Amino acid sequence: MEDISYIPVEIINRFMVDLFVSLGTPPDEARICADVLLAADLAGIESHGVGRLKYYYDRIRAGVQSVKTQIEIVQETETTAVLDGHHGMGHVIAYRAMRLAMDKARRYGLGAVAVRNSTHFGIAGYYPRLAAQEGMMGLCVTNARPAIAPTFGTEPMLGTNPIAFAAPSDLEFPFCFDGATSISQRGKIEVAARAEKPVPEGWVIDAAGNPLTDAEQILADLGRAAAAFLPLGGAGEEFAGYKGYGLATMVEVLSASLCGGVFMKDLLGVAPDGSRRPYMLGHFFLAIDIEHFIPLEVSKRITGAIMRALQASRKAPGQERIYVAGEKEYEKEKVIRQQGIPVNRNLRRELQIMRDELGLAGYEACF
Repeated sequence: MEDISYIPVEIINRFMVDLFVSLGTPPDEARICADVLLAADLAGIESHGVGRLKYYYDRIRAGVQSVKTQIEIVQETETTAVLDGHHGMGHVIAYRAMRLAMDKARRYGLGAVAVRNSTHFGIAGYYPRLAAQEGMMGLCVTNARPAIAPTFGTEPMLGTNPIAFAAPSDLEFPFCFDGATSISQRGKIEVAARAEKPVPEGWVIDAAGNPLTDAEQILADLGRAAAAFLPLGGAGEEFAGYKGYGLATMVEVLSASLCGGVFMKDLLGVAPDGSRRPYMLGHFFLAIDIEHFIPLEVSKRITGAIMRALQASRKAPGQERIYVAGEKEYEKEKVIRQQGIPVNRNLRRELQIMRDELGLAGYEACF
C-alpha cells in the first residue's frame, strides 16, 4: 500500500512561499507562484501542484530561469499586447499577462496578450478562471517542450500544448475546461513514477511506435527524444488522433506566431553547443468582457442551463453521475481543504531535500 500522509493546505502554501523567497523571488511574486501550484493541488491535479515544486527548484538552481521576473511590453494597442518575459517565473508572467488582457477587455470588450520567452506556468486553467471570477470569459494556451508525435509519426515534435477556457455560470462554480492536447502529459508520468506504478498502455510510444508503460523509463526516454506522447485520439486516424494533433499545432501557432517566439525543437532548452539554456515558452491569453455582448446575469444563466442540461442527460449503464468541466475540481477542493494535500514517500523525500538544502526552519515535523 502506498505510504501517504496529508499535509495541511496552509503549511504547504507557506512552505512554497518560503522556498521561492529563499531562492530570491520577491515575496509578492512568490505568493503568486505558490497560489498557482496550490490551486492545482486543491483541484486534485497532483501533477502540477507541490509535486512540481522541485521541477522549478532545479531549473532555478541550474540558472535556466530567473527568480526575479522582468516583463517587457514589446508592442501594445488598446486591445492587444506582446510581452517578453525574459525567462522569469512563468506563473508571474502569465498572471500579469492575463490581468493585462482583462484590463483591456474591461474597457474595450476584448483583450488579447501574446507572450514570448516565458517558462512553465503551472496549470493553464488557473488563468482563465481569473477572468471568470470577474465576470469575463477567459482563454489560455501555451506551447511546451516537444513531447507529442504527429499522426503517423513517432518523433516528439509538439508540446503537450494545453487549452484552457473558463466562463462564469449561475452554478456554484464556473465552467472551466483545462486539458492537454495529448492523451496524457509529463506531470502524470512523474506522479506515476513517484508512486512506483506503471502508466496505461496507449499513452506513450517508443521510436518504433511500440507502447511504453514503465514510468521511470518513459521519463528517461522523453529526455532523449526516444519516446513520445500520442495526441488526443491516439495513434493513427481510427479514433481521430489527427484532431489532437491539429489542436496541438493550433496551440503552437498561437503561442509562437503572434509574439515572434520560438517553437517545437527550439523549446528543448538546449543550445547549439549542447549546453542548457532557458526554455523560451510562448503563451496566448484572451479575455472577453461579457457585458460588452450581453448582460452578465443572462450569460451566466445560459451557461448554467447548458451545464445543468448535460448533468441531467441520460446516463450510461452503471454510471451514477454526469459531470461538467470544473465540477470535480470544485468538489475536490472542499475535501482537500479539510483533509490536507496528499504527499507520498518519494514526494516527502523531495520536500525534505529542498527544505534542508535551503535551511528552511519550522518544517522539520511537517514532512
